[in-house]
Amino acid sequence: MTNTISVASKTLSALLIGAGVLFAPAALGLAPAAQAAAAVAGLPDFTDLIDKVGPAVVNIRTTERLKMARGGQGGPADEEMQDFLRRFFGGAAPAPSPRQQAPRGRRGAPQDEQVQRGVGSGFIISADGYVLTNAHVVDGADEVYVTLTDKREFKAKVLGADARTDVALLKIDGGNLPRLAMGDSGKIRVGEWVIAIGSPFNLENTVTAGIISAKSRDTGDYLQLIQSDVAVNPGNSGGPLINMRGEVIGINSQIATLSGGYNGISFAVPIDEAMRVGEQLKKSGKVTRGRIGVQIGELGKDVAESLGLKNAQGAQVSMVEPGGPADKAGIKAGDIILKFNGTAVERSSDLPRLVGGSALNSRATVTLWRKGALQDVAVTIVELEADKVARKGGGKGAEAAPAANALGLAVSDLSVAKKRELALDAGVQVEAADGVAARAGLQPGDVILQLNNVEVRDAKQFNAVVAKLDPKKASVLLVRRGEVSQFVSLRPSAK
Repeated sequence: MTNTISVASKTLSALLIGAGVLFAPAALGLAPAAQAAAAVAGLPDFTDLIDKVGPAVVNIRTTERLKMARGGQGGPADEEMQDFLRRFFGGAAPAPSPRQQAPRGRRGAPQDEQVQRGVGSGFIISADGYVLTNAHVVDGADEVYVTLTDKREFKAKVLGADARTDVALLKIDGGNLPRLAMGDSGKIRVGEWVIAIGSPFNLENTVTAGIISAKSRDTGDYLQLIQSDVAVNPGNSGGPLINMRGEVIGINSQIATLSGGYNGISFAVPIDEAMRVGEQLKKSGKVTRGRIGVQIGELGKDVAESLGLKNAQGAQVSMVEPGGPADKAGIKAGDIILKFNGTAVERSSDLPRLVGGSALNSRATVTLWRKGALQDVAVTIVELEADKVARKGGGKGAEAAPAANALGLAVSDLSVAKKRELALDAGVQVEAADGVAARAGLQPGDVILQLNNVEVRDAKQFNAVVAKLDPKKASVLLVRRGEVSQFVSLRPSAK
């Protein structure tokens, strides 16, 4: 009987603790210390971790030179400073006393004055003084100062900054400095505990904790961010996101907010990408990326099914740069790129990252889907240039507009001059769009290149194919507008 009661008591205790009833241990006669230990059972203890990594996290202060007005007050520079203080410190700056007037040179000329521009965070990655932070932390700064937890301050040199990834590399003159270990951001798991250390609102060495909420949030062509619920505020930018092993897995960079303050969602640059960028900045002060000369878009489920693809994955080519690498390789608007050098392109945003990380002048194999079949093409990687703006297209219709078909489209044959202008062998031009076509956004001047994987030769052939379409099934048109081509899914009107 005694053994039965003992087991039952232990079982009851376990059930109460598991249910979150923290007073259960007291009912069982446990000492206060044991009660406290039971209350925090299963929760992480960050104390040793913070002692270990804290010294390598730094405060970054930036300044800029402002030209003081003659006499030290009343000029544009003074007004700018007043506005700066109002925005960042919630009130106007006190009026300067006579002793605080702007310094003058021998001839009374105004002199430059260093004023604080912003505050951010960073962390040391090597004992000889290399520091990672965000590019936006040091953007536009004339001077950058790095302060350690032991209050040592260093003037830092900005070796380079990359706006696309929001990563900057600094160098301070020091030896045997504390540094952080780098983790593997490719192995992080949703739900694992992480901490952030930084200087929110200039409150140095502030520690916050939370969990990873998502691993690959798309925010741009070249970056997928780590999402967490760690509290991050202005001033945390550039600080590390650290796992429970004391390794950096990201650089805190952005917050999702409507008010400017923390709203429960923060984002970090994966450390793997940040270190790759940092290595290039260390070597050359800039980051080079590859390109193949295509404009791409996301592939919808309806379009994928109509094209014969099982899954809505890949990058739809909407434009090919004339004379560019893709053009020379034979890639065309309407192609669906499924793989790059054997790596699957799950989303269109995957392709710029894969291409951008390729070695310049190397040859890559692109696997694409065209007219119901797979093809492999070899393309040469060249250096990324500034984005080109596509020219707006369009043209005037024929003198007598033809009748609309079941898709709500009235089309005409392309003239020889138009084919030459657009570098096309075939296609039809939209003269009028009504019904389902108008609702899908088609408009006069658009050029239709394909219908359900079939190349459109002329208006007669196009209208004949449309007349045979099943109104119960969606059809897909490859439509060109200017230099951009994209697929449009339509369901023909019932006859």
